[in-house]
Amino acid sequence: MFGTITPLFPGLPGGPEVLVVLLILVLLFGANKIPKLARSTGQAMGEFKRGREEIEDELSELEEDEESEDAETEAETETTTSTESN
Repeated sequence: MFGTITPLFPGLPGGPEVLVVLLILVLLFGANKIPKLARSTGQAMGEFKRGREEIEDELSELEEDEESEDAETEAETETTTSTESN
């Protein structure tokens, strides 16, 4: 008759847990250092994102180069095949 209530996102902290974590952060780092910590975390995430985008760009350039080389070799083989048959 009475069912148990399952959380929508199991494993994620709810309201009271978030408040406890914030209180611990204020006690550990102090109210003045939290904005600096958040700013440095944001900068680190930005650096990571830029690095990931650079690597993705390099990989896509390599793939394009390989595709163009494949197309060139196919064109060369077709040319040599057609001249040999004449």
